[in-house]
Amino acid sequence: MQVQETLAEGLRREFRVVVPAAELDAKVDERLAELKNRVQIRGFRPGKVPLWHLKRVYGRSVMAETIDAAVQEANAKIVTDNAFRVAMEPKITLPSEADEVKAVIEGKADLTYTLALEILPKIEIADVRSIKLEKPVAAVTDEEIDAALDRLAQQNRPFSAKSEGAMAEPGDRVIVSFTGTIDGKPFEGGNAEDITVEIGTKTFIPGFEDQLVGMAEGDTRSVNVTFPTNYLNAELAGKAAVFEVTAKAVHAPGSVEINDEFAKSLGLESLARLRDAIKDRLAREHATATRRRVKRALLDALDERHQLELPPTLIEEEFNNVWRTVLGDLEQQGRSFADEDTTEEKAKEEYRKLAERRVRLGLVLAEIGDKNQIKVTDDEVSRAVVERARQFPGQEQQVWDYYRKNPQMLASLRAPLFEEKVVDFLLELANVTEKEVTREELFADNEGEDAQPPA
Repeated sequence: MQVQETLAEGLRREFRVVVPAAELDAKVDERLAELKNRVQIRGFRPGKVPLWHLKRVYGRSVMAETIDAAVQEANAKIVTDNAFRVAMEPKITLPSEADEVKAVIEGKADLTYTLALEILPKIEIADVRSIKLEKPVAAVTDEEIDAALDRLAQQNRPFSAKSEGAMAEPGDRVIVSFTGTIDGKPFEGGNAEDITVEIGTKTFIPGFEDQLVGMAEGDTRSVNVTFPTNYLNAELAGKAAVFEVTAKAVHAPGSVEINDEFAKSLGLESLARLRDAIKDRLAREHATATRRRVKRALLDALDERHQLELPPTLIEEEFNNVWRTVLGDLEQQGRSFADEDTTEEKAKEEYRKLAERRVRLGLVLAEIGDKNQIKVTDDEVSRAVVERARQFPGQEQQVWDYYRKNPQMLASLRAPLFEEKVVDFLLELANVTEKEVTREELFADNEGEDAQPPA
């Protein structure tokens, strides 16, 4: 085998590889010799089939297998001999002219092909101990707990029927049935019976709830609305519709006294226990926000300290993934780049920078994890599968089986686990100081969160 490097430009490498016909022919003979005792051909006793006859019968197919094996072997040797770390699947360009292919298959010509590679850059990890980070921490206050209790009480208010003829007001619940039309024609999903609408929650199409104010039990009226441009059903997005609405009942909210009885109605033994449960939930929210903020700061610091050449194909692949998501979101929302106060060209430029950042940080985190032997165990992946399955009550077994039968899906769980372990490792080394902040400060200024690598 002869190997000649024909390109060494940045992270791109190309090689011209020649495998002599004699070498291929010798490998074919070896393979046919292995087959000799296993094949049965009429007119010959087992193991007595002449090599020339085996070559006439199986030669072309065995040569094809031999060529494939020779190419894989040669490629592996090139990567190993040069200590390359390959960024993407190598590109192999085999002969395409019919006469040339025929000559190689028939063993009359050498196999000549090109191998194109993109390799990973050498990464010198910066001194992580020099990184200084502020970790925003917000204590859960009694005011937050009180506010959460009030919201909980609001959500659990009892409702009772209003007196005959009483009209619906903001905050009331109206049981309605309706039939919708667009341009006078009914549309799919436009009819419903006995639907509960709480006026003021803004859970229905904008304007629908407000037009129920003043209706009494038994009343019917036309409600005119326009579906939002980002409505999930693209066929209805942005269209004007008329609903003939009948009020079946009107219910007014009652009040809830926040006490031990209220706590018991929610499955807790006392108001004190309810407050503790709310405090724990809020504390988890704070911890999640703190983690997100300090992780973002760490990734910003790593990005600043590691300016390295990036494999172009990795960037292009990441950009294409990001760009497809951007275009899909805009289409779903019925928006344009002009609505986002930008142009397609400017947006592409920004998202390409995002793709470069993601690739750079991904390579840096992978290098740190590799050098420090950070691993994700099978048990950790299994626990992640269990947690994911718990998100689908009643379908746990199906979710478990799905992940177990799909290695790619298991890998999609392993990657973020690895990233979080590397981040934990780095935060232990970095100079991290806590800073007391308010809840508002903790949850403010989340712009740019998408700039971190995908979790």
